[in-house]
Amino acid sequence: MTRTTPPTRATRTTRPAGTPRPYRSYVYAYPHKTAYRPLSERAPLAALWADEPKDALSLYAHIPFCEVRCGFCNLFTRIGAPGELTTRYLDALDRQAAAVREALGDAAPVRFATAAFGGGTPTYLTAAELERLCDIAERRMGADLRAVPLSVETSPATATADRLAVLAERGATRLSIGVQSFVEAEARAAVRPQRRADVEAALGRIRDTGVPVLNIDLIYGIDGQTEESWRRSLDAALHWEPEELYLYPLYVRPLTGLGRQAPGQDADREWDEQRLRLYRYGRDHLLARGYTQVSMRMFRRTDAPALGPDDHACQTDGMIGLGCGARSYTSRLHYSFDYAVGMREIRSIIDAYTGTADFSRAEVGRWTDADEARRRHLLQSLLQAQGMETADYAARFGTSPFADFPAELARFEALGWLDGDAPGGLLRLSPEGLAHSDGLGPELFSPAVRAAMAAYEAK
Repeated sequence: MTRTTPPTRATRTTRPAGTPRPYRSYVYAYPHKTAYRPLSERAPLAALWADEPKDALSLYAHIPFCEVRCGFCNLFTRIGAPGELTTRYLDALDRQAAAVREALGDAAPVRFATAAFGGGTPTYLTAAELERLCDIAERRMGADLRAVPLSVETSPATATADRLAVLAERGATRLSIGVQSFVEAEARAAVRPQRRADVEAALGRIRDTGVPVLNIDLIYGIDGQTEESWRRSLDAALHWEPEELYLYPLYVRPLTGLGRQAPGQDADREWDEQRLRLYRYGRDHLLARGYTQVSMRMFRRTDAPALGPDDHACQTDGMIGLGCGARSYTSRLHYSFDYAVGMREIRSIIDAYTGTADFSRAEVGRWTDADEARRRHLLQSLLQAQGMETADYAARFGTSPFADFPAELARFEALGWLDGDAPGGLLRLSPEGLAHSDGLGPELFSPAVRAAMAAYEAK
């Protein structure tokens, strides 16, 4: 069994009483799906989207299959796809796309400004199945994949030449590969079996496609990882001159491989300090090598090409999610399908999805009100390194974030998390504020969302 006790190299640091832990929750969307619930009345999609702006939508297709499940992964994905499961899944995705496009109607312009295929691992699909996925996005939904930024996730084992060729030809502008560590012992500790030679070969094939943006995901906080081994992974990634790098802190969540082996590890303060130390080392290493920090996790090469005319704003524009793990956003309702982490439950949800004939209504989600809209806007703006123009907030909501969230912003300021040197009218995090994004974000969750998340029973 892989040892997963927290590293002991870190020196314990005493934090002021009441300071949020730095690694509480990865806030990539608000509210989290654990706050979603089955809707008492299944909402017709046509009514939900009737009055929504539809001229700068985001399209996301979720493929819930992987060749192996990493020990840290709590994403909605299953290992393998027996029989004709991928065919049945794409059949269902096609039915869902047809129903959603009909619900969007033609009374107002419908345009997709950005698109992404995620998972799971979209390149688990064969080259022919990827062609079909692109056809669904284009012919059913009306997305022009060659005219908008299209991001696709892949893995070392599935980044084959034929699959990558399909994606490049169909308009992919960004390929993101999860490497996590170039040190084989660390990959094994994270329950991610891979050989470095296979990783390097996959990166070579990605570069051969000519797709303009390569992103490499790396993880820090793995058992046994040190500044020296972390630097080796960073430098191995930098050898490929990726346009983007994402640095993720390791989390151990319930029902994951690591979570079953080491319950309670996520509460260890020494591990927090180790992750913070490695984060700062990685951040400084990339900044010194020509990268700009976009968020706590994202770093972009200063000379990287623009992905295209992306005019979608996650704070204000709608999102269409296709697939059983995808979310969709309107101004009033965030909705999806049921959510699980355990493999048995995931298999059951996928089977139910592939057997669904009627996709015309939302079944699971969370209604939003004006307060939640303000929280989401502030959260998703503040966690970006560029910050938020308070004038934009005022134009949308008719008020000030300092009036709406006085206690929270005062606390962030007292902790040194706000940038006191930001230009007038710009609310921006300090470097330490960015470092504590995963502690800061949950502080902005509403009491109702916190209660719903706390009441959620993991399955």
